[in-house]
Amino acid sequence: VQLQASGGGLVQAGGSLRLSCAPSTIILNFDTMGWYRQVPGKQRESVAVISSGGQTILADSVKGRFTISTDNAQRTVYLQMNSLKSEDSGVYYCNLRKYAVAPRYSYWGQGTLVTVSS
Repeated sequence: VQLQASGGGLVQAGGSLRLSCAPSTIILNFDTMGWYRQVPGKQRESVAVISSGGQTILADSVKGRFTISTDNAQRTVYLQMNSLKSEDSGVYYCNLRKYAVAPRYSYWGQGTLVTVSS
């Protein structure tokens, strides 16, 4: 399974971007889809995660500004980013994970760069 992420780019502080990520094949069962951010010299961190049941978990730093959602078929996961700040800059990776019941897996997208200029 390949995850194709898109939507990154250069935006001024206060602006918005929408990231999208779709798996290459139809995924019938998964536990979570999510977005993670990595900046140079730091570990990859969770930004937003959505469960197959629609529950969401957002990092404190993005609450009230970012929204994670999936389409009805749960084939694409979106990250709507509003009121962007310079500290939101980084490479954003999408993730598809199944961990509760075997077979377990975790797939990562190739990353999309978000640069917020102040």
